[in-house]
This record gives sequence, C-alpha cells and structure tokens, in this order.
Amino acid sequence: MQISHMNKGDGDTSYAKNSLFQNKILSLSSSMVECAIDKIMSEVHPKSMEVADLGCSSGPNSLTKVYEIIHIVDVVSRRMGLPIPELRVSLNDLPCNDFNLVFEMLPELYNKVNNDYGIESCYVCGVPGSFYGRLFPNNSLHFVHSSMSLHWLSQVPLDLEPSVGSHINKENIYISKCSSENVVKAYQRQYQDDMSLFFKLRAKEIVVGGRMVLSFLGRRSPEPRATEACYNCEILSLALMSMALDGLIEKEKIDSFNLPSYLPSQEEVEHEIEKQGSFKVERVEGFEMEHIKDPNNLNETTGSLIAKILRSVMEPMFMSHFQFKLEMSDELFVRFVKLYDHRISQAEFLSFVWVFSLSKKMD
Repeated sequence: MQISHMNKGDGDTSYAKNSLFQNKILSLSSSMVECAIDKIMSEVHPKSMEVADLGCSSGPNSLTKVYEIIHIVDVVSRRMGLPIPELRVSLNDLPCNDFNLVFEMLPELYNKVNNDYGIESCYVCGVPGSFYGRLFPNNSLHFVHSSMSLHWLSQVPLDLEPSVGSHINKENIYISKCSSENVVKAYQRQYQDDMSLFFKLRAKEIVVGGRMVLSFLGRRSPEPRATEACYNCEILSLALMSMALDGLIEKEKIDSFNLPSYLPSQEEVEHEIEKQGSFKVERVEGFEMEHIKDPNNLNETTGSLIAKILRSVMEPMFMSHFQFKLEMSDELFVRFVKLYDHRISQAEFLSFVWVFSLSKKMD
C-alpha cells in the first residue's frame, strides 16, 4: 500500500501529465453512467445522493467524472421535474495517493459547477483506503464509479513466492505466453479472492437499487496468456533482462518481482458477480483501444507513448523493488521503447477495456 501509487505531482513523468489514455476510457462509460443515474433517480428517489469514485488517482482525470456525474444529475433532475438532490462525492484511493493535487483542483470544480448549474450543495471529500476493504457505512451509497483500477490486485499472489528457494515466474514480471500453469493459477486465485471480497463489501455499502459502473483493462480471449493480456509486460520483462545481461541489475531481482495485476475475461468477471450474488449485470461493453498521441507531440513513436503511460503508473514499484535511481529508470524505459517500436513494426497491438454496469438486487 506504500508503493502502489501513480507518479505524483505534475512533472514530465507524472501521472497527471501522462493520462490521456485513461481520460479516453472515462468517456467510454458515459452512456452507462447516465442510464444508471436515471434509474437511481426514478426508482430510489434520493433527496441526498452519495457517490463514490474508487481508485480516483490524481491529476485532471480525478475530477473529470465528478463533473460529468453532476451534469448528468442536473439533466435527469430537470427532465423529471425534480429538485436536484444534494450530492456528496467520495474520492477513494490508497493512502499514498497524491490527494493534495486533487484537493488543489477542488475550488475550480466548485466554481465551475456553481457557474454552470447553480449547484452549491455539492460536497467532495477524500477517502483513503483500499477498495478491497470496507470504506463506507452500510446502505449509504447510491452510485459507485471506478475506472482503470479493478485490474489491480490487493497484493502480489502469495503462491508466486518461493516455497523451496526457487521463484516460479523467472524472467517475467507478469503472466507471459510461456508462463507455467502454476503461475496462471496463482494469479487467477488472487483475482478471484479479491473480486469476491470487492463485491461482498460493496453489497454492504450500496443501497438496494443502487448502481455501479466499472471499467478496467481486460482481455477478450479466455486464455490468460493471450498476447492482448501480457504484451506490454513481456516487453518490460525483456528490457529488464537486457539490463541484467549488461550487469546493471541482478537477475534474481527480476525473478522475484511480479506485478499485482490481472486482466480478466468477461466470463471471469461475470462468474465472480454471479457467485457473490448481490448484483445484476445490466450491461457489458468491450472496447479495443488505440493509444492517444499527445497533440503537442504527434511525431512521438507508439513505444515512447506507451513507455510514458507505464512509467507514470508503475515507476514507484520498480524504484522500490530494484532500488533504482532516476537514471536507471530512464535506462529501463529507453530500452522498452526500442524493443516496443521494433516489435510494433511487425504487429499492431491495442489494449482492451471492459465496461460493466451493475445494479444492487433486492435482499
């Protein structure tokens, strides 16, 4: 929990400066969010609406969805001829998240909401903690949103730890096309445990008739070793191994490092929802995502673009585990860019995103 955070601040390698891809994904869920809020307003009739954004991170994206939700509540309320309910929006992420950067942007959000909609009764607060733990009182939330967070696990799968002095996922930092069945099963067990807990806890916190809209990286293939699920991590592993071969890092450090992440299939997600039993799947959509170039740097290679995104998200984990200084992190991602751009000239690769809309069933 101390190292699972994006790069802080607003420097060149920060998440705030390198999250155009995540911003695009936010827009994918807009129609589902509008439908969910419409149902909440018409069926639950809240006079005060409690909203939570799980995994809000920092930077400009943190408040983008908050503003959109406020806009939708205003539109739906006017259409139904109802007074606009008071809104309380809880921004959640791990305690080490850069909440200061988020809070600095709040006055601008309040002014914009007041000027655009005349809404003054909107309250935004931070709620630090893991969404794999309890965060809110029973039956308190009407709407939960989460974007680009639920493919992160609560921890590295324990089964990957060496039991007899030998790591089972050598030379890889995630599942790869050559991973053993034991590696795949370790990740699947951790994902199943985490998602089971996630839905169990949200079932306690969300009112009957409440809704969730969840978007996250995933895969279409039933095979966890499919290229679409592990391409970027395989290239990162190769970049790290090239540094080990050049004596810049120890190979054992690579063998002992595994990302706490898992990209699920639709069937895996639906299985956990059905098994827990408190939520109904209202709608599912999958999107193949192109990576968005910075309009100020249109000549940037795809490898360089992906490297910036991955660095802004993963660098704290690499810095902690490998004890990198800044120049070593620079070297890792320079090597990643060269490997990626060489491979991308041979085969195009796109990320895949799932968006789920769920409703809380009657008890």
